[in-house]
Amino acid sequence: MTEVKSNKTIEDKKKRINISYYIIMFVVIFLIQEYYNRNTSYTPLPFSEFKTFLANGKIKEVVVSDTEVRGVLKEPGIDKKTIVVSNIVDPNLSSELDKFNVKYSKVNDSSFLRSIFSWVLPTFFFFAIWFYLSRKFMGQAGNSFLNIGKSKAKVFVEKEVKITFNDVAGVDEAKEELKEIVAFLKDPVSYGRLGAKMPRGVLLVGPPGTGKTLLAKAIAGEAKVPFFSISGSEFVEMFVGVGAARVRDLFEQARNKSPCIIFIDELDALGKARGISPISSGHDEKEQTLNQLLSELDGFDSTTGVILLAATNRPEILDPALMRSGRFDRQVLIDRPDKVGRIDILKVHVKNIKIDTNLKLEDVAALTPGFTGADLANLVNEAALSATRNKREFVLSEDFTIAIERIVAGLEKKSRVLNEKEKKIVAYHEVGHAFVAISLPGSDKVRKVSIISRGIGALGYTLQSPLEDRYLMTNEELENKIIILLGGRAAEKVFFGNFSTGSSDDIAKVTQIARGIALKYGMVEELGHISYEDPSEKYLETSAYFGGHKNYSEKVAENIDKKIKEMVDVAFEKAFNIIKNNKATIERAANELLQKETLSEDDLKKYFNSSIIPKPKPELNF
Repeated sequence: MTEVKSNKTIEDKKKRINISYYIIMFVVIFLIQEYYNRNTSYTPLPFSEFKTFLANGKIKEVVVSDTEVRGVLKEPGIDKKTIVVSNIVDPNLSSELDKFNVKYSKVNDSSFLRSIFSWVLPTFFFFAIWFYLSRKFMGQAGNSFLNIGKSKAKVFVEKEVKITFNDVAGVDEAKEELKEIVAFLKDPVSYGRLGAKMPRGVLLVGPPGTGKTLLAKAIAGEAKVPFFSISGSEFVEMFVGVGAARVRDLFEQARNKSPCIIFIDELDALGKARGISPISSGHDEKEQTLNQLLSELDGFDSTTGVILLAATNRPEILDPALMRSGRFDRQVLIDRPDKVGRIDILKVHVKNIKIDTNLKLEDVAALTPGFTGADLANLVNEAALSATRNKREFVLSEDFTIAIERIVAGLEKKSRVLNEKEKKIVAYHEVGHAFVAISLPGSDKVRKVSIISRGIGALGYTLQSPLEDRYLMTNEELENKIIILLGGRAAEKVFFGNFSTGSSDDIAKVTQIARGIALKYGMVEELGHISYEDPSEKYLETSAYFGGHKNYSEKVAENIDKKIKEMVDVAFEKAFNIIKNNKATIERAANELLQKETLSEDDLKKYFNSSIIPKPKPELNF
C-alpha cells in the first residue's frame, strides 16, 4: 500500500509541475506580447494624411514593406506615439521621399512572428482549453481520454484491506468453502504438493445484500494479498473495443502483482448470455468484452497466484461458456441467513451502538425472517436513530419494532389525513385480515394492526411474522395465504356491501400465488403434475419484450384460467364466511382500532381469543 500511495503522490506532483509549466509559459508569452505592443505602438493614418505629414516635414525616416508604409515622427504626436502607418504603398513614393530628403529603406515581411501570434498561439490556447475540459469531464488522470483503455479497477494492497472473516457473519458454510483460497494464496507451494490446482474462478451467487462483496474483501484481508475490485459495468464504454482493452489491462496488472485477487462485482452486467436478444448482433460491444474475458480466463494459470472472484445475483442469465469447467469452476451460494445467522449478524452490528441489557437479539432475529445482512445492518441503524429521536440512553426492543415496521411497511405518513368514512373502511379491512389470519391454523402470528398510513400507498397494515424459518410451503399453507389476503376485501363486503380500491395490492398478491399454484407448483389435480411456467420469462423477461411463447395449448390455457378463478372464488367464500360468522367481535375490534389507530398483539388477544374463534380447516378442493 505504501508503494502504491508513493507512486500516486509522485504522479500527482508531476501533474502539478506540468500544469505550472503551462501557466508560466502563458505568463511569459503575455508579457512579451505586451512589451512588443508598447514599444511598437503606432497611429494608423490614411495615405493622404501620411503625405501631408511628409510634406510638412514631420517624418524623419520611412520604412517601406510589401503591405504598409511606416513613418518615424521627428516629434511625438498628440497621442504621444512616434510611428504612423499607412496600409497603401504608392509605387511613386520613392520620388516623393527623395523630394523631401527623407531617409527610407525597404524590408521584406517576416511571417514568423505573425504565424506564432496569429495562428500557432491561438491553436495552442484552444488545445489547452480542450485538454483541460476533457480531463475535467472524464475524471482524474486514470480516466482521461488518453487512458480510456486502462482498467478502472480500484487496487487495495495487503495493508489496506482491514476486513477479515471475523467481520462476516451468517455465512459460515461459504466461509469454510472459501478458506481453501486463502490457504492457497498464503502458501501455494505446500497447498499444491499433491498436484491439486485452485479453481481459476470462483463465483459468489446470492440475493442482493447477502454479503458477497464483503466476503470477497475478507478473503483478500485474510490472505494479505493485493485486491483488484471492479464492477462489470465499468468495462463497457461507448467506444468499441474499450471493454476488451480494459479486460486485458486488468489481467496484466494482476499478473504483475501476483499473488492477488481480482474481484468483478455484478458480473451479469458483463457476462450476460450472448444472443438472448434478437436485437443484438455478434459485434455488440458487451459481447466483445465477454469474449476477451473468456480468453483471459483460458490464458492464465492458477499456479501464478491470480484468483478471479465474481459476484452476481442473476446466475441464470450468465453465458454458458463462462460457467463451464476451467473458467468459473466453483459456485458458492451466499443465501439469506437463517435465525442463527441473523443473530450472529446482529451481534456484529450492535457492537457500535448502546443497547439495553435486557434486549434479546434472539427476539429481534425471530421478527426478521428473510432479512439479508444489509437489511439487518439497516435495521440496527434505524433502531439507533429511533432511540436517538426519543432521547433514550439505550436502544430498546421497542426501537427495533419501530425500525422493522419502518423497513417492512414504510415511513409513517402522518400528513395523509383520511376522512371518517375512509378510516372506517381501512379499519374494518385490516381487522378482517387479522381475524382471518388468527382463525386459520398454521398461519403466521399477527403482531400488530394499524390504520396509520405508511409508504407510498399503504393506508393501513397488518404485521405478521412466522414462528420459525420456513424453506417450503404446502398447498394448504398457500391456500391459507390467499384466504388471509382476501380477508380485508371480505370484511368490506360484509360491513359495507361493496369493495374499495384499497385491496388492489391484496388482489395482485392473490393472483401471483394462485398462478404459482397452477402453473409452477403443479398443485391443481386437473392440470396434472406439470409445470406450465416458462423459465426464460422469469429471468430474461423475453415474453414481455419480444412476444414470448406458451408451451401449452389454448385449451390448456383456458382451463388454467378457469381453475385459477375457481381457486380464488372458493378462498373468498371461506374468508367471507369467517367474517360473517364473527361480525360482532370484528366490529368491536374495529371500533377500538379507530380510536387508538394501532392495536398490539395483547390488544388483539381479548377479541380473538382461541376459545371463541372456530378453527375450521379449509379444504378448497381445487
